Amino acid sequence: MNILIKQATVVDSSSIHHKKTVDILIEKGVIVQIKKNINPEKGIKTIEGTDLHISTGWIDMQVNLCDPGNEHKETLEVGLRAAAKGGFTGIALMSGTNPPLSNKAQIEYVIHKSKSSLVDIFPIGTISDNQEGKDLSEMYDMQLSGAVAFSDYKKPIKDAGLILRALQYSDNINSFIITHCDDKTISHDGLMNEGVISTRLGLKGIPALAEEIMLQRNIQILEYTNGKMHIPTISTKGSVELIKKAKSKKLNITCGVAAYNLLLDETALEGFDTNFKVNPPLRTKEDIEALKKGISDGTIDVIVSDHNPQDIESKDLEFDLADNGMIGLESCFGVLNTALGSKISLECIIETLTQKPRAILGLKALSITEGAEANLTLFNPNQKYIFEKSHIFSSNKNSGFIGKELKGDVIGIVNKNMYL
Repeated sequence: MNILIKQATVVDSSSIHHKKTVDILIEKGVIVQIKKNINPEKGIKTIEGTDLHISTGWIDMQVNLCDPGNEHKETLEVGLRAAAKGGFTGIALMSGTNPPLSNKAQIEYVIHKSKSSLVDIFPIGTISDNQEGKDLSEMYDMQLSGAVAFSDYKKPIKDAGLILRALQYSDNINSFIITHCDDKTISHDGLMNEGVISTRLGLKGIPALAEEIMLQRNIQILEYTNGKMHIPTISTKGSVELIKKAKSKKLNITCGVAAYNLLLDETALEGFDTNFKVNPPLRTKEDIEALKKGISDGTIDVIVSDHNPQDIESKDLEFDLADNGMIGLESCFGVLNTALGSKISLECIIETLTQKPRAILGLKALSITEGAEANLTLFNPNQKYIFEKSHIFSSNKNSGFIGKELKGDVIGIVNKNMYL
């Protein structure tokens, strides 16, 4: 497919065209020409629009698509279409399937099943065998089959020795681990952030300490092993400070934050809407300000959707019985841009979706330049709209943002010589 993108403002600090408004001609999946004006030829698909912006393709580093095992919540095909709708040309697929992605056959399954999608899939294998937290998984075999990193998804690993061995082994095979921080002996079966509001609502709280104490433990183990670790979603002011201190020691640690933790605070739970029951939980306004500052100063590397589809049988329940999780692929950019757009530069925001996740995952760097692969996301950062169910491609609608005004609309993506 040959495509001409008209009058798009480039957001790519690695490109000589950064911040310039240009025409971009793509032939057979390659950028062949970038000029101030290119006259369209007959038969070329032309893309244009008001306030059109373009960057290299976005990557979401925390996505759960439930396939295999829970296809009634989301299949790979549906989830990848939702990713494309949200502006992502690539996703890191977490191991939270049933069974978990714990051997090479399961890694090969998701890679083969997603082969024809225009969204690239980067599978994450488990750290422990079957996510049981006891023995290391078959890391090397999974890496040979395409696993880019290892994680037990939302299951925090209690065994400090297992984390130590995982860091050492993954480092030996030039990979890394992604580990969720939540000390269950402290959070127990908490339902929301611990504080005045949880007390008033009568809901069991999850202290910030539960996240921070396990994060501190993991950082100390990382310092001992000298491996590489990524913390997928931090949510507290204390966690930002711990990561910042670890980075000042030159430890090989990176971290992310879920988009919903940048826009919503614990007061969203006052209506007992189970769509706001997430892990990590919605925290305080003070935590949100610390997270935003962490993005601005580079302490936080990436922003993720933390896409976690749940069917109505898992959400339309009493609050304490409902499952954690919110879908987020289609709303991610609107949410994070609404939360950050007035305080943080668009360039900084886009780097959390492009250059930084690619660097963490060890993927080839991309740039908007002639001769480069056309892996691109097109968007309008200033478009305001009401997020409705019609915007959702996912099988389930467990979003807390339906009916809310967001700022930042995705126009489409270009990848693998396809456009959507």
